[in-house]
Amino acid sequence: MAHGVDPRSPVKISPQVGAVLSVLEISRTQAVIAGGQLDRKLYLEVNTVLEALGGKWTRKVKAHVFAEDPTELLSAAIEAGEVISSVKALAFYATPAKLASDVVFSAGIREGTRVLEPSAGEGALAVEARFKGGAVTCVEIDSKRAQALRSRAFAVHEGDFLETKAIGLFDRVVMNPPFAMKGRPRADLDHVLHALDHLAPGGRLVAIMSAGVAYRTDKRSCDFRNTVARHDGEIVSLPDDSFKESGTSVRTVIVTLNKPGGAP
Repeated sequence: MAHGVDPRSPVKISPQVGAVLSVLEISRTQAVIAGGQLDRKLYLEVNTVLEALGGKWTRKVKAHVFAEDPTELLSAAIEAGEVISSVKALAFYATPAKLASDVVFSAGIREGTRVLEPSAGEGALAVEARFKGGAVTCVEIDSKRAQALRSRAFAVHEGDFLETKAIGLFDRVVMNPPFAMKGRPRADLDHVLHALDHLAPGGRLVAIMSAGVAYRTDKRSCDFRNTVARHDGEIVSLPDDSFKESGTSVRTVIVTLNKPGGAP
């Protein structure tokens, strides 16, 4: 982490810093600031972000050097307008109550519906789903949050959802997955695609995702949008301040997918 940065808080990315980051020259694990020397204030702000992302200035190559190609990590940070701090290593941002209610309403949960909330966190979606009559199962990687969910009488599988198998099929999946994890800058894509494998025929998945899935032109994003289309789904933008009360300005969308077959 850069000197002077509070590790308890996200590192914000101003529009000026974002403009510099968006045109960095990336070569394997090295990032070079394009267009010549920046003024000192702007350079320090850019350097703070690059260090927060894991880059280390190396005089020998005159570049910030990362452990791996930083392209996706930079893209996610620019899109979010901030860098997730070490405290947010699991990228946990609680789902605001109003948004949780909207997601569960979109899912069409009713009495007896089998519901899965992957990466459940504090269970905002699970609570709403149970209120509608759903029989809810949670998956949560953090042991303290998992125990808190159990204390509220939820069925909980503790562990990394991406490594979770054989927990059955569900009529509905509602989720606010991590958008970025260590080694997985686009973790929300991985989580939603994995959750789709847990959806029963005729079931519906509703997920909060990073806004980039709606417009990025890389192969993974294009393939994901094709998956949404094949599942008679949609991607709907959320207001920019949807997660303001949870401490982030990250732009988000609601993604809905419907699995063919069976009764809806």
